[in-house]
Amino acid sequence: MPDKLVSMEEAVALVKEGQTITISGISFYRNPMAFIFALERAGVRNLGFTDREPGVGLEYMVKKGMVRSVRAAMVSLEWFGIPVNFRRSVERGEVEFLEDTCGAFMAGIRAGAFGIPFMPVRGVLGSDLVQLHERAGTWKVVKDPFTGEEIVLVRAIVPDVAVIHCHRSDPSGNAEILGPVYEDEFKARAAKVTIITAEEIVDEDYFKGKRPNVHSEHVTAVVHAPGGAKPTGMYGLYPADFEACWELVSG
Repeated sequence: MPDKLVSMEEAVALVKEGQTITISGISFYRNPMAFIFALERAGVRNLGFTDREPGVGLEYMVKKGMVRSVRAAMVSLEWFGIPVNFRRSVERGEVEFLEDTCGAFMAGIRAGAFGIPFMPVRGVLGSDLVQLHERAGTWKVVKDPFTGEEIVLVRAIVPDVAVIHCHRSDPSGNAEILGPVYEDEFKARAAKVTIITAEEIVDEDYFKGKRPNVHSEHVTAVVHAPGGAKPTGMYGLYPADFEACWELVSG
């Protein structure tokens, strides 16, 4: 297996201005914060961002002026409410926002992961979001060829880059996530470039007889990043530091 271990700076260099990025975790949990901090230090801007339920990571990127557009179903800081910088930037027209649904995002990222052009969903019919997405070219209402009923096709979501923070990875990119996985397995498969940041680097023998959550064939680079989700939480290792998260994104 090829050794894909690189420095954080080398991994950040894989992200180009204008690309669309997706990240691991949700709201306050398992965001690849060490990578995001390094990306901000490198001066990468004008990014598209897509996810189902982003929180701290996206809010920090918006605060630092790194993001030009967001496609998401639920941008949330949970009991802290709607992220202030995100809301302000959208209201001012500084960030373009395309509202999604959880089910439609999951359908789109699955289609991207499976290498198919779209995936059908039914539950969004009747929503105003259908017209928004048809104008954006991300959904399309068609006739079901079997029943003749209307159905919505969600175009495959294929991010330019996925950054997935994991508990363990071997040098070739086989990676393990403990606790909730969310859509991260699909994100890793759907993206053109997948970067793993890992709390621990293990020998390849670790995965003998085990199924990794992310397989090396989908991974471009691996970074050893202990504490790489802080101040968001990492299941089984450290809890979210809510005060530090709020200080990071407030203002």
